Amino acid sequence: MKSFFQFLSENTASQQAARLGLKGDGHGGWYDNKGEFVAKTEKGRLKFYNKRQRIGRQDPPQTDKERSLSQTTFEKEPAQEPAPQQQQAPAPEDPAAQQAPAQEGPPPVEKTKGTLTVAFGRFNPPTTGHEKLLDTVASNSDDGDYIIVPSRSNDKKKNPLEPDMKVSVMRQMFPQHSERIVNDPQNRTIFDVLKKAHMDGYAGVRIIGGGDRVAEFEKLSNNYNGKLYQFDNLEVLSAGDRDPDGDDVSGMSASKQRKAAAEGDFASFRKGVPSSLNNKQAKELYNNLRAAMQVKEGWNLWEIAPKFDWIGLRENFIGNKIFRVGQIVENLNTGLIGRVIRRGTNYLICVTEDKIMFKSWIKDVSEDITNSDAPSGVPADQRLVGTDAHRKYVEKLVPGSEWGKQFINKYRKK
Repeated sequence: MKSFFQFLSENTASQQAARLGLKGDGHGGWYDNKGEFVAKTEKGRLKFYNKRQRIGRQDPPQTDKERSLSQTTFEKEPAQEPAPQQQQAPAPEDPAAQQAPAQEGPPPVEKTKGTLTVAFGRFNPPTTGHEKLLDTVASNSDDGDYIIVPSRSNDKKKNPLEPDMKVSVMRQMFPQHSERIVNDPQNRTIFDVLKKAHMDGYAGVRIIGGGDRVAEFEKLSNNYNGKLYQFDNLEVLSAGDRDPDGDDVSGMSASKQRKAAAEGDFASFRKGVPSSLNNKQAKELYNNLRAAMQVKEGWNLWEIAPKFDWIGLRENFIGNKIFRVGQIVENLNTGLIGRVIRRGTNYLICVTEDKIMFKSWIKDVSEDITNSDAPSGVPADQRLVGTDAHRKYVEKLVPGSEWGKQFINKYRKK
């Protein structure tokens, strides 16, 4: 308990502090209005620790000792800094999130070229009718900028000539277009051709096709403009309609040539071969075709040339013997390969692995397909029609044949 003397002493110090505007801390310490410790009660009087202080005047700067005393008394105990938290290892990022966002549409390409004119077809085998097509492509091109792209389709019924051999024959048949005939394993479909034209910087593409294929090319190519490729101008022109009953160029077709070869009718076959090939070369092509088709009894015309046996084709389709749901088929006009998801009255709805949907008439599709992105493997020195090396190569394709042995035609008309 405080004594009366202590009470008076503190009271005297309090009065003195009040006159100076100081505030006490309850333990004898006094602070100015800036919060600095300036005095302490000792023996009833204020003892200033800044001894140069004068009442009613501004305090002179504190010495280091005074500042030390003031800070020690006045400052609160510094709060302890929180212990550093252990940093957690960052969670592994989702691989999908690390990938760049999928780009919509084709990659941007500077358009430095004009319009490329294109013909895409099977040419199996090439005929005088195809010569008309190639001439139309050249005449409709801008400054001779055009390409002829044979498909990579290969099967023993509708596409018996393998790609390398087919291109070699075409270059001999159509020497005026030989440099424009493209042999590229990557051009498997019309879309492959259009995507390459986009990447090459063409601003437009003009597709030339038979009159019966214009609508199909027009719909497919325009549906995917801006998605797979980007052209300012994309058009499809007709090379003219075929006359199936005509004996001239307008009526010539690859179907007729395959039919003639299967039936052993070289005279009819020769009519469809351009004059650029002599009789020996034409006969060589005829034999090549028969060897690749592996002609034998039991084959049906609707399998080799469906346009000449529509009834047989339709009966097998209605009987669900061909083109069943789930089967893989190829559209022979565009090169697209897809799985059948729906069967119509005389057509199929199919979807490719790239989710491209296409519709095909049953006469324009094939089940037995080989559409490889690799070269066919025929040695270059055995591709030239009319040479002994080529004849020997073809003979090896015929079961039971020997070097120099003539091919026996089982379908020769009696």
